[in-house]
Formats: sequence, C-alpha cells, structure tokens
Amino acid sequence: MLDKARSTAVDAVADEPQYMPGFGNDFETESLPGALPQGQNSPQKCNYGLYAEQLSGSPFTAPRGTNERSWLYRIRPSVRHTGRFSNAEYPFWKSAPCLDDHSLPLGQLRWSPIPSPAKELDFLAGLRTMTAAGDVMTQVGMAAHAYVFNADMIDDYFFNADGELLVVPQLGAIRIFTEMGIIDIEPSEICLVPRGMIFKVSRLGDGPEWRGYICENYGAKFTLPDRGPIGANCLANPRDFKTPVAAYEDKETSCRLHVKWCGKFYVTEIGHSPLDVVAWHGNYAPFKYDLRTFAPVGAILFDHPDPSIFTVLTAPSGEAGTANVDFVIFPPRWLVAEHTFRPPWYHRNIMSEFMGLIHGQYDAKEEGFVPGGMSLHNMMLPHGPDAMGFEKASNVELKPVKLDHTMAFMFETRFPQQLTRYAAELETRQDNYLECWDGLERRFDGTPGIK
Repeated sequence: MLDKARSTAVDAVADEPQYMPGFGNDFETESLPGALPQGQNSPQKCNYGLYAEQLSGSPFTAPRGTNERSWLYRIRPSVRHTGRFSNAEYPFWKSAPCLDDHSLPLGQLRWSPIPSPAKELDFLAGLRTMTAAGDVMTQVGMAAHAYVFNADMIDDYFFNADGELLVVPQLGAIRIFTEMGIIDIEPSEICLVPRGMIFKVSRLGDGPEWRGYICENYGAKFTLPDRGPIGANCLANPRDFKTPVAAYEDKETSCRLHVKWCGKFYVTEIGHSPLDVVAWHGNYAPFKYDLRTFAPVGAILFDHPDPSIFTVLTAPSGEAGTANVDFVIFPPRWLVAEHTFRPPWYHRNIMSEFMGLIHGQYDAKEEGFVPGGMSLHNMMLPHGPDAMGFEKASNVELKPVKLDHTMAFMFETRFPQQLTRYAAELETRQDNYLECWDGLERRFDGTPGIK
C-alpha cells in the first residue's frame, strides 16, 4: 500500500518552497484551508468556488501499481486555459524519428558546451535538441536536449503532451512553477515534470546564463529501478524524492500557453495564469531529487562493476530488463578494488549513451570532457578511457582513493540516437575527439612467460 502524505501549502510568493517526501506516494495538499474535499473527489460544489478536475497519467484500467492520476481543485477548469490554437515555431526542438539532413557520418562524438545566447532567450527558446531516438507518435524512445537561457518565463506557460521532462541543471539554479506547486533546483539536483503538466521556468540567483540538460522521455514513465540482490536500501532511496505542496498563481493578465503535441508546437492566448490549482491529491505529480543523496554501491575487492549499479531512474520498455531510458549518474565515491583497472572498461553496448558532465572531471577522460559538455556513443560503437586515462590507471598505486568533486550522468536508451542537424553542425563539436585514443598502441608480446 502506498503511503499518504498531507501538507498545507505556502502560496505562490513563498521564497522557500515546501515539499513532501516519498516516491510514488499518494499525496494530498492544499494552499487554502478546506480547499481539499474529504471523503470524495468531485462534490456537487467545491469550497471557494473551485472546479474539480482529474489529470490522468495512465489509462483508467492500468494495474494499480502503475495507475496514476491526481485530482486538482482549481480556479478555472483547464478547458478555459486554451483558446484557439495557432502554429508556433521552436526550430531547435526536434522529435523522433529525427530526419534532419546533415552530412556527418557515424562515429563517436563529443561537444564542448553550446554557445552562449547572443540575445534574450527564455527556457523554451533556449532549448536545443542534440539527439532523438524512437518515435514520438508511438510513444517510444526519447530525446536528449541541452538548454541555455537568460530570461524568465513570466506570462508564458508550457506543457508537453509528448513525454515527461527530466531537467538536469548544470549552471545556475532555477524555479519550475508547475500546476501542482513550486520546485527549486540547483546543479546536482534534478526535477521531473510529468507529461501534460503546465509549468514555467524562471532564474534564481545571479549569473549571465543558466545551463543544463533535459531528457524528454516519450515512453513509460521514469520509476525507481529494482535493486535485486542489493536489497531494500542504497542507490536512490524513496524518502529523498520531494514533491511540492500546492501553490497557485492568481493572475488576471494576458498570458500565452505553448504546447508540444506529436512533435509540433502550438500556442493559445488566454487572459489569466493557468497555474491556478489551489489544492490537489493523487500520485501523478512532479518531483525533485538531490543527486548528492544517491548511495552508491561498488566493488570492494576487485573489478569494475557494470554501470547499471549507478541507475537513479529507469523508464521500462515492453522487453523485461531492457529500458526505454535509464538515467545513470557517476557521483563521488571511494575506489578500493585490488588488482583492478579502476575506470570504466573498454566497451561496446547494445544501448546508446548520451553523456553530460555537471561538474568536476569524469574518471575515464583526462582531457576534453568539460562541465557543460556532452558525448554520444551510439549502439555498438566502441568507447572507453582515453590514452592518458589508460596509462594513469594502469600504473597508479592501488591504494584507496576517493573520487571526489565530480558528477557526470548518462541518458541511456535501447534505441539508436539520431543526431540533429544542429548537433552535427554545432561549432563546439570536437572534431578531434577520436584522437584521444591514438596513444593506445599495440603492447602485445607473445613470448612465453612475458607478462
């Protein structure tokens, strides 16, 4: 049985948002006393003149363990949050299947951070798709995006009908104001905004720009991975996930709601804020998670284990054990394995790996992979430590060492990640990336007895 958490909310002007702990819980929260009905979902008349509305994140007949819905009690029903739609353009946001025409051939790829904006951009305008995989129309696969922006969404709002958004800041803290409450996140924290949920993004703190990454998951929603023989604890623990309490925006001014639907964009003009949910209850909700609370497990005698032990969230596919998307991190940890090449080994994989670096240095790359940068190793393309990293790890004294001040991540999918034209032609693409392996020369000596 899922736990139930209850909270009375702060309002929309609160400086410090409040949260309820737990992953997948059935929550209830209200920002005005008595706004949440008790004992039923849809009374004849709701308190405060609110409207009752259900937001479903799964089919009605989904099994109880995967059935997701929330009841929202709002100032206007969401049918009043849309008028006539017009076509809109976000030319740098692409969806799968990605059919962009470019001349870059297959290969291992790496980029430095995307360029700073030359003009004022908000979160939506500052998003750039790097790869897309699967098919948005059949709700399988994902897209990997990078963002950089320098302006707030004030009277502009957005929801994505194509998938949920996993937001991974790299530079600068941001506020994500959703229908169901306010979430503040900083680098080394993440936020998940469910499919179909309205939100806007603003900047927190000072800085010339705010940067990060986004995984747009078209398929089954992210959930916690099964721990198997690890047991009941470690990795990402459910209590460390935080869901916002109810907070609403009562604003009667000209606003715009932007929508992504089947890979296309639309906008509608409305005369008020759509973030008007005063109370809600249910289990379909946004959440945040601090990656620094991830409890890693690893080798305590020899060999480097599979990277799957660093999975924070997984979005399952129809094939058991094969993810639509995995979100994997490489956090600070102790390296203690004996007689062992400690960095990740050389590898070819049926999965396709899009990787980013939040801060610090990734232990398999000595140079070139910088914070804000990205790499792509598509299915069955070999990859692994660069030549400098190999030499260092092969000859270092094997004493306990703490790998500290680092945080890298990976969006890994069972589908090939097709490159967008923007990514193929991006000026920060490191055309010399393959040279990082040039020093891996032949070392073989077949003489008997030679080690």
